[in-house]
Amino acid sequence: MLELLGNRRKELLTLLLENKAGLTVDEMAQRTEITRNAVRQHLTALANDRLVTQGRTRPSGGRPEQLYVLTDKGREFFPRQYSWFSRLLVESIKRDVGIEGLRERLRAIGSTVGANLGGQYPELENRQQKVDKLAEVMEQMGYSATSLSAEDNPSTIEADNCVYHDLAMEIPEICQFDLALLESFTDSEVDHQECMAKGDNVCRFRFIAK
Repeated sequence: MLELLGNRRKELLTLLLENKAGLTVDEMAQRTEITRNAVRQHLTALANDRLVTQGRTRPSGGRPEQLYVLTDKGREFFPRQYSWFSRLLVESIKRDVGIEGLRERLRAIGSTVGANLGGQYPELENRQQKVDKLAEVMEQMGYSATSLSAEDNPSTIEADNCVYHDLAMEIPEICQFDLALLESFTDSEVDHQECMAKGDNVCRFRFIAK
């Protein structure tokens, strides 16, 4: 993710990662050897992207000094081995209970997650509203998802990104988690019409009344 940013902004994010209590504009300017105005401009851009925010103020004997800190989103820009850990968990379950047991376990987890997510939106009254909201939730989770509401293609979500694509390529049963989550959230049956793990360009889910 960091490669999407310019060198100076990566440098500022790295400084804030290393100094979790926060740094002032002056401190960042000194450590990066750029002007205070340049630091402020970069911080404004990073704040607009919700990567940096104002933290606490620090007494200085005069006017309190404003500290800047990383947001949760900013910390997520740094590499983390989620896929490695997920693979260990899935392979461990597979060894213990076999392929069918893995499918059942993943569906059970997906159903629970879907029900918990759905419970956060009691105002949703029908399937299409639930599908539209689910597409928003999936977008926030990184699926790059869109709800397709055309009359000839009702209650369908199309996703351009699979958040665990490499793992799904190795262990296709991973998709059972998604399917169970989608079914539970929308109280529908799901027809997985296209799947990126099978070589398709997108993942397409059609929601059907039970």
